[in-house]
Amino acid sequence: MVAGTQSNDTVVKDIISVIQASDLGWTLKRAVQDELSKSFVNVKDIKRLVPVFMKESGWDIKVRNIVFMYLMTHIPAPHPITPPETLKEPMSFIRNAQARWEKRILKSINTMCTEKNIPLARMRTIREQADFTQKWKDMTFSDENMGDIRPVYAPKDFMEVLTSLSSPNYTAKIYDYSDVNERSGTSVWGLIQVRLHLNTTQQLRVLFSNLSTHHFQTGADDIEGPNPEWQRLGVKAVQLGYTPTAQRYLQQGCYPTQRGDIWLLALGVNLSPLSYQYYNQLRASVFKYELLVDRLFLQDVRLTAGNHEAYFVFEDLVVQILLCFSRDTQFLDHFKSTSASPPHAYTRNNMGETDQTVVYPPNGIIPFHGFSLFIAPMCFIWSDPVILYNVFKALYTRFFFRLHSLSSHPQGILSLCQQFETMLQTHQPQLFYHLREMGSHPLKHAFNWIMHAFAGYLETSQLLLLWDRVIGYGTLEILPVLAVAVFAFRRNNLMEVTTPSEAEAVLQDVSSLKVIPLLQYCLYARILHPV
Repeated sequence: MVAGTQSNDTVVKDIISVIQASDLGWTLKRAVQDELSKSFVNVKDIKRLVPVFMKESGWDIKVRNIVFMYLMTHIPAPHPITPPETLKEPMSFIRNAQARWEKRILKSINTMCTEKNIPLARMRTIREQADFTQKWKDMTFSDENMGDIRPVYAPKDFMEVLTSLSSPNYTAKIYDYSDVNERSGTSVWGLIQVRLHLNTTQQLRVLFSNLSTHHFQTGADDIEGPNPEWQRLGVKAVQLGYTPTAQRYLQQGCYPTQRGDIWLLALGVNLSPLSYQYYNQLRASVFKYELLVDRLFLQDVRLTAGNHEAYFVFEDLVVQILLCFSRDTQFLDHFKSTSASPPHAYTRNNMGETDQTVVYPPNGIIPFHGFSLFIAPMCFIWSDPVILYNVFKALYTRFFFRLHSLSSHPQGILSLCQQFETMLQTHQPQLFYHLREMGSHPLKHAFNWIMHAFAGYLETSQLLLLWDRVIGYGTLEILPVLAVAVFAFRRNNLMEVTTPSEAEAVLQDVSSLKVIPLLQYCLYARILHPV
């Protein structure tokens, strides 16, 4: 049972609906039908044979994985009198701030359309469709007029919204600098002034206990080479095919040769012929229709992933994934339980008629500067665009969407930023105060790291080791911990700087850092505490 407001029968019905609607459900139905259509099967024995077939064929594990993922991600049904908006976000002032932010983004899109005389969407001509189809494998420079297209918003713009947010029911004590409480999320010197419940450092040590030096860690304990025993455990995890086992394995990381299979299993990604068919439908929509957000994605790839020394070789693949992503209406489901709402646009010749609007773009997500960095690192794992797309889809709907929407969720960007500020202020008060008084607030440096989940900042192998732990522990809370660790690690240099530009120079390049040793030393060797 998920919660007291839901009966077991309701949960079972919901799970059955999820299985039936999935690609796996369709494949399972066909497999059972094929098995029961064999000549030696007696109708009287069907009830007994189906469970036997499920177990012997491995389908029982696959069904258990779906049930596990449902229980991990499903939000219990609310009380009958609970307002729908409260389910999306319980704090009204955060809901209002998110609504204002969405209006601001939509206004920017409309302004761009007017200034550039570009429609939000249009059908390509037959000739354009043919040309676009031919250029699909090499399309990053298919549009020559891209120089004046700017991102709708950048992380800096979003940070300004977060730092301007304040609770109408709470006023921070301005002069009592001793009022720093990790549990309540109070950060007197911090830029985030919304009071949220946060995990204390001790609670984080318990949460990430499998990261401690008492356990083997890929990225820390394999300097001399891969650990054969750990590799064998990875093979067994894949052979078992059980999602919780794969997630537990990722808490200590995995090797590049095994990461593809283990991530698919841990994220509950089930590929079938329907997966390829659906991707081809999205691609056909790209060929047929041009969207304004296509240009935003193209420009973002050029400025970020395409301009990165490690990711530029994947430029075409990243663009293909993003263009299909913008057409995928399945992403609209996650708006039912998040603080965000998809933007709408008026249909042609129906301006001002609220009942004549459609979600725009079709997936309801307008990209920000650096969005493509969420996809580029995974190109080192998979070259098949269908696999890559479905893994990105799982990662985005489980984790990444929380990094660019306002909410009070423990893994939301607001909580992550306050977690960073509270931890750093609690354990490194001198460093925090020094940077703050110098006009170089720590969050101004760390915000981009957190909002991009360190993509584009860490060396790729180190980033994937970090994402191993995000998937394994099922939380983004490891991001602010790593951000604090970077500041603590470079404390001596930061204490010597006297200008914001010098502080930026110290923190600008983190690509040489080793993530796992830094996290271990931060959480378990007490590097957080000043000497």
